[in-house]
Order: sequence, then C-alpha cells, then structure tokens
Amino acid sequence: MSQKVRKILVTSALPYANGPIHIGHLVEYIQTDIWVRFQKMRGNQCIYVCADDAHGTPIMLRARQQGVEPEQLIDAMSIEHRADFAKFNVGFDNYHTTHSEENRFFANTIYRRNREKGHISMRTITQAYDPVEKMFLPDRFIKGECPKCGAKDQYGDNCEVCGASYSPSELINPVSSISGVTPEQRESEHHFFRLGDFETLLKQWTRGGHLQREVSNKLDEWFAAGLQEWDISRDAPYFGFEIPDHPGKYFYVWMDAPIGYMASFKNLCERTDGLEFDDFWRPDSDSELYHFIGKDIIYFHALFWPAMLHGADYRMPTAIFSHGFLTVDGLKMSKSRGTFITARSYLDHLNPEYLRYYFAAKLGSGVEDIDLNLEDFIARVNSDLVGKVVNIASRCAGFIRKRFDNMLADEISEPELLAHFSDAGAAIAELYETREFSRAVREIMMLADRANQYIDDRKPWVMAKEAGRDPELHAVCS
Repeated sequence: MSQKVRKILVTSALPYANGPIHIGHLVEYIQTDIWVRFQKMRGNQCIYVCADDAHGTPIMLRARQQGVEPEQLIDAMSIEHRADFAKFNVGFDNYHTTHSEENRFFANTIYRRNREKGHISMRTITQAYDPVEKMFLPDRFIKGECPKCGAKDQYGDNCEVCGASYSPSELINPVSSISGVTPEQRESEHHFFRLGDFETLLKQWTRGGHLQREVSNKLDEWFAAGLQEWDISRDAPYFGFEIPDHPGKYFYVWMDAPIGYMASFKNLCERTDGLEFDDFWRPDSDSELYHFIGKDIIYFHALFWPAMLHGADYRMPTAIFSHGFLTVDGLKMSKSRGTFITARSYLDHLNPEYLRYYFAAKLGSGVEDIDLNLEDFIARVNSDLVGKVVNIASRCAGFIRKRFDNMLADEISEPELLAHFSDAGAAIAELYETREFSRAVREIMMLADRANQYIDDRKPWVMAKEAGRDPELHAVCS
C-alpha cells in the first residue's frame, strides 16, 4: 500500500536585510535545505519559503548613512542574499520580503483580530529619547558604563563584560550612539500584546512534543518567572508598517518578522495554480508546519508566535526545530580574529558543497553549538568526500563510460552487497527524518568504506588489462 503524501510547509528564520549572509547563518539554511530535499525525495509535498527581514531602526539608519531610501537598501541586500543562497544550493520555493503588501495584510489582520479579542492593551511608558535626532532610541543604540561592573562602552540592555542585564535608565553616563548626546527620558503610549492571556495554552503546547526537550525545559523557566506583556509598537521615525488607526505608531520589527513566513507563502500561492493558503494555515489544517530557528530566538517563536497565531484564528506550528551557534576553531566569529567569514568570501575561495557536507557531518537534532575547525574541515573533505565517495566513481565510472557506452550491466557480481546497501536505506532515512544528519553521514561513509573495500578486492583496473574479462569488469563496476 502506498504511503500517504504529506503536505509540509517549512521555513527558516528570516535574515536581516542590514548586512551580508555569513557562514553562521548558513548552518540553518543548509540544515533546513537538507531536510526539505529529503522530504521531496520521499515524494512528499514539501514547500520551503523564506524572506528578508526588512524593517526596523538599524535599516532606517544605515540607509540614511548611505544617502539612500530604505527601500533601495533592502532591494540591493535582497539581490545579494538571493545570490549567496543560490550559490550554496539552498532551494527555496519562494524567497520574499517582509516589506510587502502580503506582509502588511497579515500584520494588520493578526493585530486586529487579537485587539478585538482583548489581547492588545495600551499604556504609557518612559523611554530614552535623542533630542538631536528627534527619535526614541532602541536599547542597542544607547551606550554607557555598566551599572554592575563599571565597564565602559556597554549597550543599554546588557553588559558584554560581566553579562549583567539592566534597563537603559540604569546606565551610567549614557549617550546616544547615533548623535553622541545624553538622551532624555520621555513618555510615549505603546501597544502591548497580552502574552499572559495564553499561558495555559502555551504550557500545553510547549510540553506537547512540538519542541526539543531542552527547549521545552528552558521555557518552563520562563513560565516560572511569569509571562510579561510584549511591546509590539515603536514610534516614528521608523521603517516599517504603520499601525492601523494610530498615526505615528509602527509595528515593532519582531511583530511582523515571523508573519513574513505567511506572507512569503501567500505570495507563492498567488503565483501557483492549486496551492491554497488556507489549506496550510487554517486552524484545522491537516498539513504540517515546521520552523527551523537559532536558539537565540526561541522566546519569540515558541511563545509569542504561537500565541499571536492562535489569537488570530490561524493554526499553530507542528514543531519548531532549534539549533546552536557556529564557532570557528572553538571561538565566536570575530572580524578582529579573522574568523568572521561571509558567504561571499567563502565562495571566492572554496566549493560550497564542501561546507554543506561539513555542516551535515556535524549537525544533530539538538541545540548544541557546532564548531568549524579548519584543520578538521580540510581533513574531512579530503578523507570522506574525495578519499571515499569520489574515489568510488573515479575507480569505476571511467570503465563504464569508455568500455560500456555509459550503460550499467544487467547483472551485478555480488547481489548480496547491493542488498546490504539497499537494506540500510530505511535506517538512514529515519536519521534524515529526525534531523540526525551527522549520524546519517557516518552510516553513509561506512557504506562507502564497504564499497571501496569491494573495489580493492576485485581490482577492476587489473581486469581491464586482461582479455575476455569485460563481462566481469562490467558487473563489478556496475
């Protein structure tokens, strides 16, 4: 009996349209792409969408520095991002932008439906304000001395020296990182998403097998601390979507960014016959929805996102798959250490398939960090890809091409060896399904070792020199 075709929608986190793709980003996109390719090879309907995260203060300020409009900046960055992903063979079915009419529609819809149900509140807050730039300052645009350890030149939300967290008002001698002036404290009315309204639902969902165990355990800590209301608005000037009926107020970038998953899929539906948005997003949908993300954005994706969707009468994710960070030679990527490697810089020197293989050989289903050890990278490419996989083809393909017109033999010399390889398929497929790529790679390399041993034993290069052994040579190489 044939297996039912699964309907699967898959996303990766949206890269920010304020800078280039680097190899740390690529861990996630390669991980997702491998899983999507596997699902498509199994015959499932698997759709992979993504988009540029194109709103926020950093984009507005960078565009101003470059003397261009924000739209020009994000359009240029989109071209770069798409080109980099294509070179690394990341096969999106659609790549869109959050600065789109589809995203505006869904942001407005999700906001309106949650507001009508009482899940949006408003209150006045006090914020740092730059009187020169005439704008409220995000925490990361305020610098000063850490109130805990006294370290200088620290951001307005946490200290990179001692690790302390604090509010911008606690900084000693704070200054705006934009103008250099001391910020003022001013009041502004903001919109808040009442996350606590969904506490019971979220506890059930986060403990219901939709997350990795270590992620679910981490969320229990946040539940214990209490779910806080989430500020979803920002004041003008701001590059983003203005909140309906509230001039001068904009949706915070983290409000409309995950909605970009829906917008990108909607954009694809509008261009694809037979692909219906509601089939994947209505509450009773029988399709599967998976988000691949980094462990640093779990809070947004595992709490706010499911709650917003439920409050707006959309389905919640089937599962969220988190991964760890990438280190290079055991250290965080750093421009000063020369370990901050952009996708473009890598492509200028090396084959992208090497990095895809190396990441696959390191990735599992957990949230542990993975390390790009450059010596190990070279050794694995040479020993595994060249010394094992390519070696099989290099020792046999030439004979098939030159002696047998690119045709395989009708019979092989050792059917039981082929059966062994075929029988391994189910276990390897299960490893791909559960995202245990490193284990799958190990199993495949063991098969490659077995194949190379078979070739060593049969010595086709010797057969090729002996008259009358062509049928045997053909069978062995096949």
